[in-house]
Amino acid sequence: MQILWLFILAMPIACIAWTVTHEEVFREPREYCVDKSLHGETLLKRKYFFLFTCEYCFSHYITVIFLFLTDYKLLINDWRGYIIAGFSLVWMANIYMSLFGLIRQDIKKEKTEIEVLEKKNQ
Repeated sequence: MQILWLFILAMPIACIAWTVTHEEVFREPREYCVDKSLHGETLLKRKYFFLFTCEYCFSHYITVIFLFLTDYKLLINDWRGYIIAGFSLVWMANIYMSLFGLIRQDIKKEKTEIEVLEKKNQ
């Protein structure tokens, strides 16, 4: 049952991390964070704002929230289970995001190829 939870909990973590760090709905805040991560006055400020631009980094923080909300532990039923669960969820979420990114890239490539073929046939 714990493994099933691992695969399922990683899905919303991946969804949230991807949406915040890639999708159009968060473009303006993300662009602000990119600017601050590159031009922040202090190292701490630059690293803080970078967190909102990197799906891998952001997924760690989303995972902590989900661990708090669900009390999910993996393999061991104490604080060590939280640590194992946390890193496992981040790993699974990033596999999901990588697969999603590859699928989107392939779809975009196919659309471009179709547009080129349609222009040739006109």
